[in-house]
Amino acid sequence: MFYLGIESSCDETAAAVVSCEEGRLTVLSNIVASQIDTHRLYGGVVPEIASRAHAEAISRVVRQALSEAGVTPAALTAVGVTAHPGLIGALLVGVNFAKGFAAANDLPLVPVDHMRAHIAAAYLGEEIPKPPFLALAVSGGHTSLYRANDYTDFSPVSATRDDAIGESFDKIGRLIGIPYPAGAGFDRLAAEGFLRAAGGADMREAYNKFEKTDTYKSGAYALPSPAMEDGSGDFSFSGLKTAAINLLHRYEQTGADFDPALFAAAYTHRAVEAVVKQTDLALKRNPDCRSLVVAGGVAANSHLRARLVALCEKQGISLFIPPLSLCGDNGAMVAAECHFSYADGTRAGDDLNASASDGI
Repeated sequence: MFYLGIESSCDETAAAVVSCEEGRLTVLSNIVASQIDTHRLYGGVVPEIASRAHAEAISRVVRQALSEAGVTPAALTAVGVTAHPGLIGALLVGVNFAKGFAAANDLPLVPVDHMRAHIAAAYLGEEIPKPPFLALAVSGGHTSLYRANDYTDFSPVSATRDDAIGESFDKIGRLIGIPYPAGAGFDRLAAEGFLRAAGGADMREAYNKFEKTDTYKSGAYALPSPAMEDGSGDFSFSGLKTAAINLLHRYEQTGADFDPALFAAAYTHRAVEAVVKQTDLALKRNPDCRSLVVAGGVAANSHLRARLVALCEKQGISLFIPPLSLCGDNGAMVAAECHFSYADGTRAGDDLNASASDGI
């Protein structure tokens, strides 16, 4: 069985072919046309520019994905396309192309949820997690925990009430000179800060010692936790972001010495520990879930990955995190989710429309 996955929800035009054989999903091709260099000029994604770029790239990307996989349209089992959520103009490019492609080749069309696709990226490995499991979705626009009762049946557990962790990194990163997208740069700068604050050369040890360092105890970069304290397990990154902006303004106005690396470490520590705290709570409230899937662009953050490894080791939980190449938006994750949705009977006709806000 071969599945074509098409993704165009934001600023990557992507297509991939994934095969399913004996219960294992294998990536045969995974083509991504990134628009990052274009949007970096504006400090973030410009929806109209993104839509036009998708329209220019999508035919080439799909053709290249099929060619690299050595699979003809006639050999495909189904076509999966991200239908929601995302930038509406960008989504429409992928949805309309997929509708035309499926109709022209007499193939089933499967609409795919973007966050379920991110979660499905963790299925593209040696082993597929068995439901029920918990899924932590951390991306540019999402910070949510879900209980997966089955591969196509997800129940919300907790979520952010405002900003997401990824967009908070982008917004604060821009203020301290990290180019968009700020995730990788913020990660590296925070690593420098942890090592400087704690000393030594072992990153994991430096991170774990951070709360005992003079930098932390001094309160010079004190920030609030985005973990809600009302027992809901929810997040609120807006307060963390606002506090960080006010802190940066105070340093600017007073002219006090400011260390970007130590600030990045303090910000990262607060964000990561909040996610780990609420994930720990969700795992304890769902004791029958013996696996944790982590998905989305922020799953590439080295500090978050290390802390979640430690959490799962402590609780005896199996951890599934996609490789770095599959953490961002890509077609392989869409094709993986397409496999399960197709098996569950999900189909769409030529009246399929995109939605900017529908979710799991």
